[in-house]
Amino acid sequence: MTAPDSATPGRPTGAAGRPARADARRNREKLLAAARAAFISTDEAPPLEAIARAAGVGIGTLYRHFPTREALVEALYSAELDEVVTSAPSFLDELPPEAALRAFVDRYAAFCAAKRGMSDTLRAGWASGSIATPATRERLTAAIAMILDAGAKAGTLRADVEAEEVTMMLLGVFLSTTSINRPEKTGRLLNLVVDAVRPA
Repeated sequence: MTAPDSATPGRPTGAAGRPARADARRNREKLLAAARAAFISTDEAPPLEAIARAAGVGIGTLYRHFPTREALVEALYSAELDEVVTSAPSFLDELPPEAALRAFVDRYAAFCAAKRGMSDTLRAGWASGSIATPATRERLTAAIAMILDAGAKAGTLRADVEAEEVTMMLLGVFLSTTSINRPEKTGRLLNLVVDAVRPA
């Protein structure tokens, strides 16, 4: 996601572009963590006052970091997407490619769960232009391609499967299970996706 020139979602700055104070950074991180938990727990947008309270700060502190609900949602979405994408090389460092792929789709599933309560705000913001449109699909597909390439070289994942095809299968799983709230069903479908890209 393209952030404003004056700051990036993970690097807040103070006056004249100086790095924000450590306590300001901590408050921002606490607000994002509280917002993540709040959006995961409901399919509707939680009150900003409740997010501030859960973070242990006043509503004024929330508004200093995020002047609007859209600003908070954009920052949270960007941070979550960054974590999903950067998890791919981390999983490959720790796990065989086929296990890294399964861990990655679980992380992607958590991202989709966190996004449920943000959906209305994101759609409205993208439509109006108040929230920058992220290259979500492209970034996820690139991360999947990294894992598939490693698996093809190791002989544990099929070399004839394109990353975009895996992305499409995952999107199908999440779109079809959004309304039923059955983690065990989602988990079974994700297992089937990973099985589909293993060599026969």
